[in-house]
Amino acid sequence: MKIYGVAILAGCFLVGHLIGDKLGGIFHLAGNLGGVGFAMLFLVLLNDYFKKKDLIPAETESGILFWSKMYIPVVVAMSATQNVRAALSGGWAALLVGVFATLACYMLVPVIAKFAKKNASNN
Repeated sequence: MKIYGVAILAGCFLVGHLIGDKLGGIFHLAGNLGGVGFAMLFLVLLNDYFKKKDLIPAETESGILFWSKMYIPVVVAMSATQNVRAALSGGWAALLVGVFATLACYMLVPVIAKFAKKNASNN
């Protein structure tokens, strides 16, 4: 059922939000630090795990795929409305975390591409 896909998305969002809040607290920031990104990562990893173990019916997978496609535009819209000056007033911690996250993403591109090539050759 598609509702299970929504339930999985909601669970990933809650876990990601909790992690983002904890990271914000560690860096002494008053906000969530990457919670939505963690949620999306968990959703992708869970979807892949369920598919490999053949634990997910096609209807549930379609629910996950639908909401994951809706998730990214919503996050982009939310990010576009944030005040950049307020983010920069967070100080050096906010700037360093942003730079670190960007660099981490750039470093993960070759790793993900390697896995994609391996999976493409297996199919």
